Amino acid sequence: MTTFTNLTGAMEIGANCYLIQDGMTSVVLDAGVHPKKVGEESKPRFDLLEGTDPQAVIVSHAHLDHIGALPVLQDKFPQAEVIMTRATAEIGRVMLHNSVNVMTAKRLYDGVAEYPFFSHGELDHAADNWVSRPYEESFRVGRNGNMLATLYDAGHILGSCGVMLETRSGMRIFYTGDVQFENQSLIPGAAFPRNGVDVLIMECTHGDTERSLSYTREREISRLAKAIRETLLGGGAVLIPVFALGKTQELLYEIGKMRDSGRIPDAPIYSGGLGAKVTGVYDRMTYDTPRLHPGLLVRASVDTMPLPREMDGPLRVSPGNIYLVSSGMMSPHTLSNKLAAQVLAHPADAILFVGYCDPDSPAARIKAAKPGDNVRLGEDPDVGQAYRVACRIESFDFSGHAPRTALLDYARSLNPREILLVHGDEAAQRQMQKELMHYMPKGVKISRPVPGRAHKLSN
Repeated sequence: MTTFTNLTGAMEIGANCYLIQDGMTSVVLDAGVHPKKVGEESKPRFDLLEGTDPQAVIVSHAHLDHIGALPVLQDKFPQAEVIMTRATAEIGRVMLHNSVNVMTAKRLYDGVAEYPFFSHGELDHAADNWVSRPYEESFRVGRNGNMLATLYDAGHILGSCGVMLETRSGMRIFYTGDVQFENQSLIPGAAFPRNGVDVLIMECTHGDTERSLSYTREREISRLAKAIRETLLGGGAVLIPVFALGKTQELLYEIGKMRDSGRIPDAPIYSGGLGAKVTGVYDRMTYDTPRLHPGLLVRASVDTMPLPREMDGPLRVSPGNIYLVSSGMMSPHTLSNKLAAQVLAHPADAILFVGYCDPDSPAARIKAAKPGDNVRLGEDPDVGQAYRVACRIESFDFSGHAPRTALLDYARSLNPREILLVHGDEAAQRQMQKELMHYMPKGVKISRPVPGRAHKLSN
């Protein structure tokens, strides 16, 4: 019997972690932390792994909601082989070392006694045991090599992959991880298998989002250039909250092109911190991973101003500047959150959103605000100082996640026996399930596995 268990703890985008069991063989897919929870509550349900003896852990990519708890899992099951692409291994070290710093600060300032989950030294020891695998080369995993695994380029960020597992009985299970089928600015779209899948484990981040039929990436770039140009010429500052991994590199490249071509004024671009470290990995691997512009060095092609160190004092927003800073969700205590407090009340300034925002995040509250509304930037929307909205607020679709129509098309092209929906809030999963029931041929089973409960896969 082959089973799937969702270890995230809830039907949501959180601490991504999934268990595949086939007889005596157990493989874990991803080991993330929940971006909105702290301490033990942020981990996956590792307690459900007791007695399963996982022989392998395969990591789809280096965003913390997929890799953040990996060293914890390795400590629990040191015999498990840990597998990912080389780019994920390179970026994963950077992301997890930064996570140690963040957890240490939360212990000091917020009193989270469980933090940090691991030290810098423990992380280095764990990472020394990671095994890198290239795309589209099959390898054996599990007890006695009973499973065959293959990684496929997922097009989400540098090094991201979907994972194919073939059981001893010949069942082929494909996990998309986070996927984008369309070309982005630097990263080409996913190169996924188009047939031969029995069970599809599919993300549905945008499962309840309707995208305009007139959408093109070029149109979004033009809209973004127009908003930046008008704000700067109007004497304002531009704040663009971004994820340090993925969005920072994509937007640096696009804004640099805009500036070089004269589509926007020659304004200083402030960016740095974790995003700069990740950009360094992108540049080092420019010839070693799938790229739309092989050989391009983002850091060399775009001049940026360094962000101040904490000891040098806070960064102050000044007219005529572009601030491309993390976090994309504008979480409390991050630079984008602190700068938003300076920008929101100024009519000449702009906050421009370029990717997904969790519905409960400060970024989502700002996106939904109208002129004159009051917005709070803390965790609780009803507690803390309120800021009156006067600045320009616009949103643009540069998502690294596939739109719903692309996910539906991919599922239809595979025509698997069963589809399991993961990585989406409950509304997104429900809508995706509804769409698939109408879209797929009769007989295909569409499931939303209950977290923590083993789900038998269709034979």
